[in-house]
Amino acid sequence: MIEFRVETGSGVPPYLQLVHQVEHALRLGQLRVGDRLPTVKEVAKRLVINPNTVLKAYRELEHKGLAKGRPGQGTFVERELAGLPVERQAELRTALDSWLASAYQAGMDADGIAAMVATALHEFRPEGST
Repeated sequence: MIEFRVETGSGVPPYLQLVHQVEHALRLGQLRVGDRLPTVKEVAKRLVINPNTVLKAYRELEHKGLAKGRPGQGTFVERELAGLPVERQAELRTALDSWLASAYQAGMDADGIAAMVATALHEFRPEGST
């Protein structure tokens, strides 16, 4: 089951943070069609946030066609997002972990690493693209 977290100083509304976490979990194969999301009460209590915030996130997931509420049963994943096979993701994660270790050993902190990755993603042009 997914473990939600909310970063209060991120500038991203809490409901969107929850939506993004579900999307990421779907892309990484951590959630699959049919999986039940935690109840609104569970999430609100654990994160100490308003239940309406969780409801808003779940409604957004329904609007996107990613989840569906079933009265008396909960909210369930309705469809997957395209992603790589789990084995290939594991290979890439190993390479990423190695790169992160090198960056930390070189003296970079988390904010510096995040800035470098964001810049690289923004400037990256896959072969064959214009």
